[in-house]
Amino acid sequence: MQTITPASLVGRESELAALASAYADAADGAFRVVIVGGEAGIGKTRLIAEFLADVPQSSFVVRGQSVDLGIDATPYAPVVAVLRSLREQQGADTFAALAGSGFRALAVLLPEMLAAGGGGPDPAAVGGGADPGASAGQGSAERLFGAVASLLEAASVEHPLVVVIEDLHWADQATLSLLGFLIRLLDEAALLFVLTFRSDELARGSALRRWMPEVDRSPRVNRLELRRLTRKQVRQLATNIRGRAPDSREISLVVERTDGVPFFVEELFGCGPSFSIDGLPETLRGILLARYDTLTAPAQKLMRLLAAGGMRIEHELLQAVTDESPDAIDSAAHEGVLASILVVNDTAYAFRHALVREAIHDQLLPGERVRFHTRFAEALATPAGGWCVDSSVVSYHWMIAHNSRNAFESAIAAMAEARRAFAFLGAARMGERALELWDQVEEPAALAGRSRVELLADTAHSLRNAGESDRAVALIDDAIALAVEEGLGRLPGAAAVARRTGVPGESLSPEVFARLLRDKASYLANLGQVGSVELLRQALEVLGGSPPSVLRANVLGELAARLMLDALFDDAVDTADAAYAEAERVDSGARMSVALNIRGFSRFARGQVEEGLADLGLSEALSHGNDSARLRHAVNLSDALALIGRFGEAIETAEAGAEFARARGVERTSGVFLTLSVSSSLFALGQTERAGELLDHALELDPPIGYRAPVQRLKLHSTLWSGDIAEAERLLRGWRPGLRQQLRIDVAQRLGLAIVAGEIALAVGAVERAWSEVAVLLEPGHRAFPAYDLPLVWVAARVVATARATGLQLTVPVPDGGVPPLGVGAAAPADLLRVDAAVSATPHLRGAVAPADTSIALEEGLRGVLAASLTWPTAAPYAALVEAEFGGARGTGTDAALWMLAAAACEVPSVPVHLRAYAALRAAEAFALAADRASARRWAQLAREQAAPIGAVLVTARVVELERRVGPMAVGTRTGPHTSPRSSAAPELTLEVPLTERERQVLDLLAHGLTNRQIADRLFISVKTASVHVSNILRKTGSASRTEAAYVARSLRL
Repeated sequence: MQTITPASLVGRESELAALASAYADAADGAFRVVIVGGEAGIGKTRLIAEFLADVPQSSFVVRGQSVDLGIDATPYAPVVAVLRSLREQQGADTFAALAGSGFRALAVLLPEMLAAGGGGPDPAAVGGGADPGASAGQGSAERLFGAVASLLEAASVEHPLVVVIEDLHWADQATLSLLGFLIRLLDEAALLFVLTFRSDELARGSALRRWMPEVDRSPRVNRLELRRLTRKQVRQLATNIRGRAPDSREISLVVERTDGVPFFVEELFGCGPSFSIDGLPETLRGILLARYDTLTAPAQKLMRLLAAGGMRIEHELLQAVTDESPDAIDSAAHEGVLASILVVNDTAYAFRHALVREAIHDQLLPGERVRFHTRFAEALATPAGGWCVDSSVVSYHWMIAHNSRNAFESAIAAMAEARRAFAFLGAARMGERALELWDQVEEPAALAGRSRVELLADTAHSLRNAGESDRAVALIDDAIALAVEEGLGRLPGAAAVARRTGVPGESLSPEVFARLLRDKASYLANLGQVGSVELLRQALEVLGGSPPSVLRANVLGELAARLMLDALFDDAVDTADAAYAEAERVDSGARMSVALNIRGFSRFARGQVEEGLADLGLSEALSHGNDSARLRHAVNLSDALALIGRFGEAIETAEAGAEFARARGVERTSGVFLTLSVSSSLFALGQTERAGELLDHALELDPPIGYRAPVQRLKLHSTLWSGDIAEAERLLRGWRPGLRQQLRIDVAQRLGLAIVAGEIALAVGAVERAWSEVAVLLEPGHRAFPAYDLPLVWVAARVVATARATGLQLTVPVPDGGVPPLGVGAAAPADLLRVDAAVSATPHLRGAVAPADTSIALEEGLRGVLAASLTWPTAAPYAALVEAEFGGARGTGTDAALWMLAAAACEVPSVPVHLRAYAALRAAEAFALAADRASARRWAQLAREQAAPIGAVLVTARVVELERRVGPMAVGTRTGPHTSPRSSAAPELTLEVPLTERERQVLDLLAHGLTNRQIADRLFISVKTASVHVSNILRKTGSASRTEAAYVARSLRL
């Protein structure tokens, strides 16, 4: 058996070229990522080695590799290897300088940074002050991720940096999350990532399989999939290895046995003079063990010991786990190197290929497996060894060695280590292992330092922080059930809960049980599920007889927040008052700040604007020294200012908050809300380019769904008004499942989605669908929220007016009780009382009632909601828009005078500027229908002048269509918002080319919403002929759609 010497790379020319191209882009300052996939043995490592051989010496190359430890995978293991390699190349001092303000965050991964006395920035400058009652897990992880990103960017300033991470299929979730963050965030940097994975290891449900589509969407990413070699390529590789071409029989057998996998081909043809087709192994495992089988017994034993240790074992560690003499170790290891099973890597031995290591590990006898893994566990757990391994690795070895007690203890230690590194999924897995071993260990609570209930709760908390809230709910349910089983009944204040559960006992503290209920409430809210309010109230019952505490203030504050989100503002104010009083009793400034914050926004939202803003000001004063409270204040204050049209102040507040969020490492959560506030206010002011850049950046951060949904809504809004209606509809289809997640527990999310989804449906002419989106406003149980009700009433009015213009009957939403809701303060007209009677008599009609003219009832309902919101600071412009939408003889928005009033009302600075352009457009269209072409042209020009600078193509496109019919303004003509409408005696508009009698018949049917086939059936003509008639009608009326043609026809009484 001969030593393998690298043969020329075969069949990988295009992949090498792709890597070289990516490096060239990176060297020019454009961050690039190449992900190389392929089955085991296909040549991924060899391809990377060939590529790196051509990378200029001026570049830095750092490498990391994931290790096959299953659920015991060390958090961030390949990233830690990359950082250590970079630190070694740069030197400790330079590395610390490159780390900058992220020094202490990086020390979580590289503790030796602090041990070396580097110091780094003062911790107070990086964070601190977090509220112990708040969950800062995600924020701390973001701080770490940001520190890694900044370090890599800084390290690539002087020289290009190539980061290679192999075997990504074995990486833990924390590593994938960090890499995904870097791929989304990094842009202009002389940085190239080369990542490899086994495509045959992408099992359904695996973390990498879920991760891959996310990064594939990035334009920075190029995926390469290595294929098996063809017969011709196998011949070429064999010739390179042996120095002569094999004959056809040899090639046929080798192709049959290896399936063209390069590593297996090398193994077979690497047998040297002993190669014989009659002695070829029958199986792939036989191929992998062919070299192992040639070793002496001592060398084979050493290979098995090394295989138990992993892919790469330090020489000193090998000495610590074997009883053999140094000479015996050297002799056996030398055999492994000569047989090309091992390679020497600095101070360590590494297997040449993971497949060989796996095959040799499978040769371990049961006794050997226990002994060898026990030795590694004992050696790695010895502090004096200084191996810098995570406790999860130790737990892995103890598990294989069947030592439950030690596996349990090391799992508990690994859980704590993972939490400190913000690797929450890894922490949860170690917690789950400890729970599995609980009954196999004596005195587990003493070893774990907590009860089983508390371990369940801690594990659930880690799952929540890892984004696995559904699993967190299942685990917290187990904790609650166990807590109830262990006894709750005679706890102070728990009698009511005990009666519900029927459980006796008194072994559990009320604080522990209250935390369980509070945590479940939080997890349900993360999933968008109802039930949080009841759980928080139960937690308060449990704490009823307890002394004042921060915990009770926290529960009251979170209950107030949930009530606020559900638009139960009166209850939220009362609960926030109680939260403030409790926080004051225990002198918790942070909880006092949060209580004032929630009370302030709730008072603001119910119409007490000045009182609410005053509370928010008091909240800000108490928030200093607590990051969570300070960010919460910035989010709510900037949101409030934007909702009353004080956009400049909202931007100033949100920008300061966003900068604070970035410095605290929470850009993906609180920072996203604040960036959204800046972006939405910029859109309102017409600064669409900068707003769009901020919005896209927020989406690239891939925030959690609760933070992502409002960003997606604003993206839908901006895409629609930019004129890309098809893209807006496509995005809505893709995003709707996630957007719906929070609808049941967050009224602002529900109404916000209704607004933009209704507008998109209107834009594509789907009037019935548009109504189904906005009808939430008239549903039973709708709670007044003026800031969102006003724009939604306007969109709903547009839908009703459009339905009238096209003769479409919309359904009246009817509750189970049978009374159609008409909004606050609306009176039920007589025809709706008849509808109520009909529904009572025919239950199957409930929810789908369509009387002769439902639009009257719907308009009344919308006006009722509007009336309830008229005290809101921005009510006047929206009221004017609604009046204009319902203006004209048929209530279809054809009264030019009302549109002039609406345009004037929208001139105030508290209204988004695109509404001014919209009102001007509608005035122009109304003048056109009134045959006042001169006024129509003037108002169309004004609409164009207002829409074009802000990129409102949705408006300018309709201006173009209108000008095609009435002609554009003469060059140099001035426009203004106060042009007087012409007299009502103006001559009726006539079509330049009159319709034929048949076309009038078709138009009449088209106006009633009939399809071409229905028109053809009604008039006894072919579908093709009906289509021709419709096309002629669109051309003669200057309409862009069937809906517009019907609108024109009704307006002209054709």
